[in-house]
Amino acid sequence: MAGSRAFDIDHSLAFLRSADPVLATLIEQVGPIEVRPRGPNAFQALSRSIIYQQLSGTAAGAIYRKFQALFDLEGDAFPAPEQVLPRSDDDLRAAGLSRQKIASIRSLSEHFASGELGSEQFEHWEDDEIIAHLTRVRGVGRWTAEMFLMFHLRRPDVLPVNDLGINRAIMKRYGLEAMPKPDAVKAIGEPWRPHATVACLYLWRSEDVKLP
Repeated sequence: MAGSRAFDIDHSLAFLRSADPVLATLIEQVGPIEVRPRGPNAFQALSRSIIYQQLSGTAAGAIYRKFQALFDLEGDAFPAPEQVLPRSDDDLRAAGLSRQKIASIRSLSEHFASGELGSEQFEHWEDDEIIAHLTRVRGVGRWTAEMFLMFHLRRPDVLPVNDLGINRAIMKRYGLEAMPKPDAVKAIGEPWRPHATVACLYLWRSEDVKLP
């Protein structure tokens, strides 16, 4: 079953160290990393991605909390799609959502409420199928779908070839004169397969720490 293939970071690291000497050096320099906890459910994880798009963490976090508060749920509970759909645009706008994000949240809610998207489907679909279905949701592009694969589903072999942070880290670590194009990222990342996700986690982390 596709959904059972969540990455094992130790297994991935053993593979990557032997597959790519540049990455092996980077892994040693960065040291152990922690993977952020996955969200409680797919609808919440994707809603959060939409709300956080193109905003600073502080501003997005405030809007996210106001959105949750609209539904008067206990604790840190998140609304179900069926609870979101009846709310008016004015309600959602009062939480700080833009017109575009209101349309995106509605589209996402409709896809989940209708059964087109859901945990059971994600469990059985391959990565490319998930990307194809998610990008039918208004406001969800390939990058957002790839982040969902990596951080919520924990799929082991995701390589976001257009991610700025990954491409910048590749340029530095592999001695390139310019940011690599998608084809170059694929070529450099080919030895990482089928453990590209953990390689990307280390490339991102290398941008946050001072390396020799």
